[in-house]
Amino acid sequence: MKREEMTTLNLTPQQGLTAQEAQTRRQEFGSNQLVAAKKASIWRQIGHHLADVSSLVLLFAVALASYMALFQGGGWTKSIVIGSILVINVIIGMYQEASAEKALAALQSMSLPTTTVRRENIAQTIDAKDVVPGDLVLLKAGDQVPADGVVLSSTNLAVDEAVLTGESVPVDKVALHKPDGAKENQQVFSGTAVTAGTAVIQVVTTGMATELGQIAGLLNKTKKRATPLQGRLNRLSGWLTTFAVMGGMAIFALSIWMQNQGLADSLMIGISLAVAAVPETLPIIVTISLAHGVKRMAKRNAIMRRVNAVETIGGVDVIASDKTGTLTQNQMTITRYWTPGAKSVTAATEMTHAGKDLMRYLGLVTNAEIQMVNGEEETVGDPTELAIVRWLAKNDASRKGFEATAPRLAEDPFDSTKKTMATLHQLKDGRRLVVVKGAFDRLPVDWQPAEFVQAKRAHDAFGQEALRVLAVGYRVVSAGDTINWADLTQHLTFAGIVGMIDPPRPEVITAIREAKAAGIKPIMITGDHMVTAEAIAKEIGLLSPGQLVMSGDELRTLTDAELDGQIKNIAVYARVSPTDKIRIVQAWQKTGATVAMTGDGVNDAPALKAADVGIAMGITGTEVSKSAADMVLTDDNFATIISAVKEGRTVYQNILKAVEFLVGVNFAQIFLMVGSVLMGWGAPLLAEQLLLINVLADGIPGFYLSREPGEKAAMQQPPVANDESLFARGLGGRLATRAVTFTFLTLGAYGLGRFVLAANQPAVGMTVTFLILAIGSMIDIYAIKDRQPLTWASLKRNPRLNRALLVTISLLIVVAVVPGLQGLFGLVALPVGGWVLVVVGVFIPTLVLEIKKRWGQRAQSMGNRLVED
Repeated sequence: MKREEMTTLNLTPQQGLTAQEAQTRRQEFGSNQLVAAKKASIWRQIGHHLADVSSLVLLFAVALASYMALFQGGGWTKSIVIGSILVINVIIGMYQEASAEKALAALQSMSLPTTTVRRENIAQTIDAKDVVPGDLVLLKAGDQVPADGVVLSSTNLAVDEAVLTGESVPVDKVALHKPDGAKENQQVFSGTAVTAGTAVIQVVTTGMATELGQIAGLLNKTKKRATPLQGRLNRLSGWLTTFAVMGGMAIFALSIWMQNQGLADSLMIGISLAVAAVPETLPIIVTISLAHGVKRMAKRNAIMRRVNAVETIGGVDVIASDKTGTLTQNQMTITRYWTPGAKSVTAATEMTHAGKDLMRYLGLVTNAEIQMVNGEEETVGDPTELAIVRWLAKNDASRKGFEATAPRLAEDPFDSTKKTMATLHQLKDGRRLVVVKGAFDRLPVDWQPAEFVQAKRAHDAFGQEALRVLAVGYRVVSAGDTINWADLTQHLTFAGIVGMIDPPRPEVITAIREAKAAGIKPIMITGDHMVTAEAIAKEIGLLSPGQLVMSGDELRTLTDAELDGQIKNIAVYARVSPTDKIRIVQAWQKTGATVAMTGDGVNDAPALKAADVGIAMGITGTEVSKSAADMVLTDDNFATIISAVKEGRTVYQNILKAVEFLVGVNFAQIFLMVGSVLMGWGAPLLAEQLLLINVLADGIPGFYLSREPGEKAAMQQPPVANDESLFARGLGGRLATRAVTFTFLTLGAYGLGRFVLAANQPAVGMTVTFLILAIGSMIDIYAIKDRQPLTWASLKRNPRLNRALLVTISLLIVVAVVPGLQGLFGLVALPVGGWVLVVVGVFIPTLVLEIKKRWGQRAQSMGNRLVED
């Protein structure tokens, strides 16, 4: 069934289907349930994670180490440690993936267990899954619609379609007049809720054929893109693998050719190089950094459901936001009013004598209530009447107060046909007051020509401001025994009109400004009217001059190529469908943008899943939208997204610092191993020593980089592009400096230790090299963790890192001096000269990096002065 109009309908007889007809149709159309996509087996999931490049490298290292342990008499230390790291990485990946597969389960849970149908002229309660096309379903206020259908008969039927449209105002429904086509206001949809009235509907589609089912189908088909960080780390692993293979082949050949070593020893050197090439702790450090970001974001009202999204939110280029409740307060508010004789429109905060009368009439003809229960606000009534109640409260008035002097005698409820509501009140002088509120053009007012022109002008002015208009009229009548509403509501005196809107959140304007300063483009995607959406977008600064506003109907006329060509110029989309939202997200992604998408309804779920970061509303959001999302806002506030972006950028910066910390030394280890063999010295470090450096010396301090605060200029820089290399923005240069420094330092230290401090004793050179490489790579973490030159304040800023370094350096020294541990790791006792060499050598890398920082700052300052001159 198309949302806009249904094709010809074969009407079911008034008595409903027979049991046989129902059984036949159920066999034909299937159960009224949503079907989930088949989930991959656990072995396929494990295989998927092991296919990651970094995992393949670790698998290769485990295989080689295990081969040596089995057939060459080597120990199992390398195999156990590397294998454990590999298992932990796979478990973490599978856990994150499993948490993202709950969206369809939440969607399925929306199905009602039972519903009431009429079959064989008997009303009966059946399981909702047994409803079939053609069934006559009986609905009343509070019911949930079990399937898509058309309204055959109704009384004041109103349906809340927020789960599908995202808009919280109930929609009036009317009965179908002829079976050759049903418009949207004559259709009801599965999963929506009846808020008022009663109806008999005929089911047209069930299960996956319903609007809700189509959304479930989109969820099944929509796949989450790999995060930019995953892509960059995979490329990094690929580069490291290439270096490892090339270095391994070179060192294998050189060991046999130049060192005359056997196959087993050459393989052992190959294992050492494989271990040196792979930063085994990097995946764990990345996960810890992301997890720490999750905790910090939770304190800022952003709950991350998918850990990798922490980094992704920091790199978003586009934030596609819903309007209602996110950019606005989700609370209709009276902002303007006009009364007869007034020269201009009056702000709702200013109260004239005629304004007080208008407010009194509105209070009398209102049923909504707001109560405080256990410290929380509970509302009863539709958004329009709640706006009236709040206006009364702001002016120290209430419906009960007005009714104390004019008690209500009777009510003519709102009807979608007449679009008015009326109440009758008893006055103290014995007469009665009739008050009518509703659409401006439906009030039977006895107009004076000039007065009507003024009122119409004010009404149109409200409409141009995208305000929802409510008009009020009244009449004083004599007491009577009977109540004839048709007579009582004629010949009204016009009291005035009020204009209301869901106003923007106060903090959104600043957040939009911050987003644009950070190079992020905010756009609005809403189910609301174009005029309203455009007015709000202009008010909050989202819609800039020259940018376009487009309706869903206009969007659907564009080909994908046409949309791709215009996408960067469109800032507001109104009246869009779930499929439209996915098109918009994917069109932006084609440009290379990283897209965040907000939503709260079932209709938003596919787009939330398709976006790089799906953001659901924690207060107004459905469980379906929350399950499909990567992030949930506990305050439903757009400004919280910008706070999350700040945290995401901090997390990404800290991950880059971890890459710089680990990979620079890894390259140095490769160059050290190959260079030493080329010089005829053999392997300067054993595999066990390299593993100890990678896991203990580099890994443990690296864990604490996640706690570094963000750089001050993070939100003044453009987002990291999807195709931007990890080595961009100076990281490549810093890595090269560090790798070159450690390569020459360790080669020199090995030569001095082996040939100067001792008479060609490789173990002495190996011990000196091990200590300088291990301790030196830890100390220069201070130069890495802050892009600014080191100060005493920055040294003290991360006390947990300081404690970790102290403990780890102490452990390494214990390994180097305790005889039993020395033998286990191939180390020996050093002479005094050796310790002097170590103490001097460990500070050289930090000194080099700090000098480079200061030179860089001086060059930048000189460049800025030249530009200014």
